[in-house]
Amino acid sequence: MQIGKVIGNVWATRKEEGLQGLKLLIVQPVDVHGKPVKTQFVAADRIGAGIGDDVLVTSGGSSRYIMLDNPIPIDAVIIGIIDSTEVERGEIDESSNRDD
Repeated sequence: MQIGKVIGNVWATRKEEGLQGLKLLIVQPVDVHGKPVKTQFVAADRIGAGIGDDVLVTSGGSSRYIMLDNPIPIDAVIIGIIDSTEVERGEIDESSNRDD
């Protein structure tokens, strides 16, 4: 899974039959501090995410099976809308980096 921020929508009036009814969103992957990493991508959404939401995304083969009995042609799917995150910040021990 990866964390991302929804930055846009994709509208496609003509698309593969299995994609009918799925919203397509543009996601910017971010690190744990919210800084952009990697390239944006399109993810399918069935849970109601929108522009500005922080989301959890899964990608690869497992994303095709959001409908158990009917695999669909997608590479990424939004599986959660993030309410909050917590990252513990550790202190760097400068003395361990010395060449004494």
